[in-house]
Amino acid sequence: MLTSFVPQMRRWMLWGLLVVLVLTMLSTLVWLAGRYEVTQVQSRIERDAADAVSDIRTALTRNVQSLQALQYADRGAIPWTQDAQVLLREHREWMRLELRDTDLRILKSADSPFRSPVFNRFGRDVNQPEVVHACGVATRQAGPGYGASAYVPQADGLGVEVMDLCLPVIIDGKLTGYTVATYSLAEMLVNMVGQQLTRRQEVSFTESDGTRLAMHGTALRGSRVFIAKQLLDLPGHTMVLRMDSWRGAPDLFPNVLTALVTAMAIALVTVLVMLARDMRRRQRVELDLANALAFRKAMEDSLVTGLRARDKQGKITYVNPAFCEMVGFEAQELIGRGVPAPYWPPEMVDEYGQRQALRLAGNAPPRLGAESVFMRKNGERFPVMIFEAPLINALGEQTGWMGAVLDVSEQRRVEEVSRASQERLQATARLATVGEMASLLSHELNQPLAAISSYATGSLNLLQDAAKTDPHLVESLGSAIQRIGQQAERAGKVIKSVHDFVRRRDQAREAVTPRALLDDVMPLVSLQARKLGVRVVVNCAADLPAVLCDRTMVEQVLLNLTRNGMQAMTSDTTHKLLTLSVRPAASNATNRWMEFTVADVGQGIPEGVSEKLFTPFFTTKAEGMGLGLSLCRTVVEQHGGFLSHHANVPSGTVFSFTLPQSSLEA
Repeated sequence: MLTSFVPQMRRWMLWGLLVVLVLTMLSTLVWLAGRYEVTQVQSRIERDAADAVSDIRTALTRNVQSLQALQYADRGAIPWTQDAQVLLREHREWMRLELRDTDLRILKSADSPFRSPVFNRFGRDVNQPEVVHACGVATRQAGPGYGASAYVPQADGLGVEVMDLCLPVIIDGKLTGYTVATYSLAEMLVNMVGQQLTRRQEVSFTESDGTRLAMHGTALRGSRVFIAKQLLDLPGHTMVLRMDSWRGAPDLFPNVLTALVTAMAIALVTVLVMLARDMRRRQRVELDLANALAFRKAMEDSLVTGLRARDKQGKITYVNPAFCEMVGFEAQELIGRGVPAPYWPPEMVDEYGQRQALRLAGNAPPRLGAESVFMRKNGERFPVMIFEAPLINALGEQTGWMGAVLDVSEQRRVEEVSRASQERLQATARLATVGEMASLLSHELNQPLAAISSYATGSLNLLQDAAKTDPHLVESLGSAIQRIGQQAERAGKVIKSVHDFVRRRDQAREAVTPRALLDDVMPLVSLQARKLGVRVVVNCAADLPAVLCDRTMVEQVLLNLTRNGMQAMTSDTTHKLLTLSVRPAASNATNRWMEFTVADVGQGIPEGVSEKLFTPFFTTKAEGMGLGLSLCRTVVEQHGGFLSHHANVPSGTVFSFTLPQSSLEA
């Protein structure tokens, strides 16, 4: 008996486990069926809410178009008020239409014929802040703007929730006023939401905190309520559209067998549907991934900037076609290559290797441009600018470096052409300056040469009479010959100054003392000063530190500024005084500066002329080229300085420019 009882107990246990398993499965399937129905109902109401929001947006857009046509009513045959009444009969959701000026004062208005005027009890100023807000949004966006909803009490003890739409009236490109339409939120739900939606459920507008503003529709009450919310985002105002639907609880299956079969069928179908959805989802994801890869590949192939990726060991992992075209190598020839790279010039391998080691060690700042020289496959060298940044994977870990490489050879060529053109322009300006002083040279040289001739004639006479006169004649003869030498030296200095100024020299910056710069230009400055009757005063201490500059170019700046200053002092000026000064200027942590000033006591610069003073080819002189001050500013800025001007007190103008001090004494 005991031996037969044990297997029987085992079978009962197995049957019990099977029954428990079946009951568990059935309960789970019934529960899943109920959840599935709930999900379907919720999804449907979500779609209905989205459709309702879409209907409202479409209706609002059509209403804006109708209001835009109303803006031009007074310009046509039909008056604005009559046209507004027609629109109010066609759109029951509008409570009132107003035409306002740019200061939001009401010019014309029309109320809906379907109900008493909404603002009769408390006046229109009740929700004036909402109108101001709506028109402010409309002005900024040059389109429709909506104000916040407002509750307007009525004479019957109830009230209506309204919202204002403001549309700017723009005629011939100018804002002439605003068209304001007042919506009833309740009527919006009645006229803008489809009837097939409101027959099954209740639709309402709510605030963000859940407060209901208006509602429409009826719904049968049941044991469960389903709620869907959609955001209605309008320019200037946002509301929530809420949709409520009631459903009864799902019925249980009539018997267990039907429930089991149905549950199994539903389970199989559900599995198949889920698998199909998963397959479609996977296909969509794979398609999106393929499209993203194709888009990235097309974008990288269209770039003219070379892209190069390297791993943390310095091996190339990716290059785009622009980089391959730049260096002349195929992608398969570059990928996997480490140090040295095939596009490195042999003579720079050590330098580039050290630079790459610093980069891979993380000691170089990211996204810092570095200028290098690459070598094409045919051996041609060309300059490049490299910008590199860390390459981060999806886990936030750095896997290497991504670099952008720019070929700057064309930029360098353009800069060289520009520099050559600038040099030719500066040489032309120097020649023009010398041309203006040619007449001065002839006048200035006549005096020393005439003196030389007179002293030479006197010396010959003294030599002839030397034997007849007293011994003092020999001393007089020596003095005369000495003066001849002085005058000849004076004429030679004048000619040498002009020769040094005209002679074209390569730009080379050197340390020069400010006093030396002034001494070099003073002979030419004195020529112009003597002709125009100008007294020149130089304030420059001999112990001032040297400046680092291109000597010829800075001398040209000084000559141009002094010549302009002397020409600015006309014959009406009582005391013609030109002051040249040099003093230390304000400095910063990296550079120290010297300030050169040229001050005259002329009539000054008019305000209209001052704005165009440094514009190329702008001049107030009949014979001028308009290049002097423009070239002066270019030269000073090439040295890192700044050229400016301000009025001199009590009259005249002061031009000043700065040059960097040299770290070494001149």
